[in-house]
Amino acid sequence: MSQSINKVAVIGAGTMGAGIAGQVANAGVEVWLLDLPSDGDNVNAVAARGLERLRDPDAPGLMSKEAETRIHLGNIRDDFEQLADCDWIAEAVVERLDIKQDLYRRIESVTNDKVIVTSNTSTIPISLLTEGMSAAFCERFAITHFFNPVRFMRLLELVRGEQTRQDIMDTLDAFCEERLGKGVVVCADTPGFLGNRVGVFAIQCALHEAFKLGLSPAEADAIFGRPMGIPKTGVFGLYDLIGIDLMADVAMSLETILPATDAFHEYAQPIDLMTQMIANGQTGNKGGKGFYRDGKEGREVLDFASNSYQPLARLQLPLALRAEAEGVAILLQDDSVYGQFAWRVLSSTLNYAAHLLPEVGNDLVPVDDAMKLGYNWIFGPFELMDQIGVNYIVERMRREGREPAPFLLQAQGQSFYSIESGNLASLRYQGSHEDILRTHGVLRFSELRQTLAPINSNAKASWWVYDNAAIVEFHSKANALDGDSMSILLDALKQSQDLGLRGVIIHNDAQHFSCGVNLVAFREFFEASDWHGMDAFLNHFQQTVLTMRHCPLPVIAAPVGMSIGGGFEVVLHADKVICHANSVTGLVESGVGVVPGGGGCKETLYRWFESTGDMEKAAWKAFMNLGYGRTATSPIEARRQAMIRDTDEYLMNRDRILSTALQQLDQVTKVAPRQPLTMVGKPAFDAMVKWLYDAKEKGMFTDQDCVVGTEMARIVTGGEVEPGTVMTEQDLLDAERRSFLQLAKTAASQERIVSMLDLGSPVRN
Repeated sequence: MSQSINKVAVIGAGTMGAGIAGQVANAGVEVWLLDLPSDGDNVNAVAARGLERLRDPDAPGLMSKEAETRIHLGNIRDDFEQLADCDWIAEAVVERLDIKQDLYRRIESVTNDKVIVTSNTSTIPISLLTEGMSAAFCERFAITHFFNPVRFMRLLELVRGEQTRQDIMDTLDAFCEERLGKGVVVCADTPGFLGNRVGVFAIQCALHEAFKLGLSPAEADAIFGRPMGIPKTGVFGLYDLIGIDLMADVAMSLETILPATDAFHEYAQPIDLMTQMIANGQTGNKGGKGFYRDGKEGREVLDFASNSYQPLARLQLPLALRAEAEGVAILLQDDSVYGQFAWRVLSSTLNYAAHLLPEVGNDLVPVDDAMKLGYNWIFGPFELMDQIGVNYIVERMRREGREPAPFLLQAQGQSFYSIESGNLASLRYQGSHEDILRTHGVLRFSELRQTLAPINSNAKASWWVYDNAAIVEFHSKANALDGDSMSILLDALKQSQDLGLRGVIIHNDAQHFSCGVNLVAFREFFEASDWHGMDAFLNHFQQTVLTMRHCPLPVIAAPVGMSIGGGFEVVLHADKVICHANSVTGLVESGVGVVPGGGGCKETLYRWFESTGDMEKAAWKAFMNLGYGRTATSPIEARRQAMIRDTDEYLMNRDRILSTALQQLDQVTKVAPRQPLTMVGKPAFDAMVKWLYDAKEKGMFTDQDCVVGTEMARIVTGGEVEPGTVMTEQDLLDAERRSFLQLAKTAASQERIVSMLDLGSPVRN
């Protein structure tokens, strides 16, 4: 039986320790963050620096100010007695065995036999960590290996020792999965566990093969990225992100602990150029330069031949684009240097993953989970092998004189995953396919949908029936929305009523719910001067989200990741939102020179009026949110910005969102139809426009910012109308479309959209 965890201590306030403390605080639990004492005025200065890291606006480790109040700073000299009544103590100090063991002896001297102690190590075996410790201590000791940044990376590798009690494992598993929101993968005490064992191999393999084939960083990252279902940072970008010096240390650590026969050693050796880069301070993003850097004229990349930085051209390889659209197997059908690179990296990495069984266990699912949750791969190694074809990999490797892993040979003529009696099953080492069993309440749609047949589907979206409910999924690139996306949503809303379903849930398992409306479509509209087509698209979008609102069945939006722009306009029209704790929401259209045109302006105004009860305040609040394109990086912040209601919910674990939505569907109350609003009219409109141009004179805004802001003001106030003029919901939607079209016709807004599509960021004009 698991025990409750109500007080936690984290020892070590570095990047990982501070991150663990931050996530514990996000979960609503009191936590002490301890480190060494300082000699200066602030004896807790080291712990305070850890807290400061959590306040980074670019990657905030805390969900709210309230979470910060749950973190208590201290040091291991003056505050060690705080450990006595902790339920869990997480050690995250330097990777030195002697320091860790000295700390454990001190911990044991002040704690009782109910306190759980864990280490965040990824390099020291648990048998060495607990050597010489009492049996009572060993029974309540485990490894909890988090990934950085702790708030956002989903993987937690949980490792037990020979003497660790099952109730300790159960307690850690339940707390970390439900309260901290982690995907817990129970690992054997093997070197590197799972995530880093495969992940670092893949990175090192891609790095060395790129140098062997003479690929530039941009070329290698274009292949070892989205075409393989890997984050777009690729290999060189990831080295810069993590730190070239730190990655070199990670590779060296793995080389030290892995057996001499391990294939990792082939790719572990340092590269001379990179050794020189570290000596020169070219350590990546933290040093301002690595393989890439920001130059005066824009992004630059290191040219290996001249050892100098050159302007980075936006690289769009046809092969990479095809693979993104058609699947990873496309890469391997190409005879160019890019195809060779893809084959060398994929075949070596996938074969390496297969070689890990049965060393790490008989089940392949934890390996795939580790790479998806810890490295943000879309597909795990065994899922990729199913896509490519096991027979293809085996035969091609043998033609090259390479020996496939035994588990690969076992899988010939079949696949690693299959549907058995309606359930998704995985192949076990030297066994048959067995059903994949998840913790009660965990339901991943990426797995569930493999057992279902869609009711209607196109390239951009699909919908299925499960548990007598419709589940709508967007699945275009970045889940950008277009007419096809909205047609599937509309079909699900209408057919659900005819089929007598309980309701509709809009959800997907991708990294992001939706990054907005497809800007390519709007570019095509304005380049063809097809203003009628643009207006028709906007109207179709608006009427679809209105159908959500007016549908007699309950509609739940269950978003994860980013729901911005048009994606958030869909969320705004649901009867209830059940989202992830790390959801990012907002209407960001002002950045590309337009206004939200799918009901976003209208909904923002209504939400602020509901929140304040004052139309003047509501208009100004809406004007500021929309004009600045504000986003909320947590549901708590979103609630403060009137983006979600008090009745909406968030969960720490995204894998529980779909099951929760299905459970709550019958209890959802339909949102009442929108009543007409009494607009504040011309005086407020004039005041907003004056505010814009006064701010422009101070250098805060550009000319086009003011043009866009004026249209935002026009919508939320009614524009030139007299105060007290009544506008219906449809009036506001019509106003959105008029302003959108007005702005889309301007050269400056078109320039912003083109810049966003071609260069990755909108020009400031």
